[in-house]
Amino acid sequence: MTIESNTSRVDVIARLKQAGVTPTQQRVEIAQILFARPQHLSAEQVLAIVNSESSLVSKATVYNTLGLFASKGLLSEVIVDPTKVFYDSNTSSHHHFYNVDSGELIDVDSEAVNLSNLPPL
Repeated sequence: MTIESNTSRVDVIARLKQAGVTPTQQRVEIAQILFARPQHLSAEQVLAIVNSESSLVSKATVYNTLGLFASKGLLSEVIVDPTKVFYDSNTSSHHHFYNVDSGELIDVDSEAVNLSNLPPL
């Protein structure tokens, strides 16, 4: 799975610095993959993509970087079950739908969800 990045290295570095993240080579490479477009990727997918497109990055580096990016608000962690976590590059307010058959996680606009006739608390 290859993702073409429309996000320049300079833009990624500026975005990381603005969030208080030191832009190491590995972090920039991971960020370019994640910020290329709105998407949901697991750590394993990020690891496979970054290692197919650039120098080798360790599994620990990917997991640590994803955790750092999430803690700085650059990504959202979406836990669909205790063994499956996605990292969402869309940090705006929205919901998710997880298809257990296909393993696909999709965004659902907040305006598209209407809860009515809720019981009184």
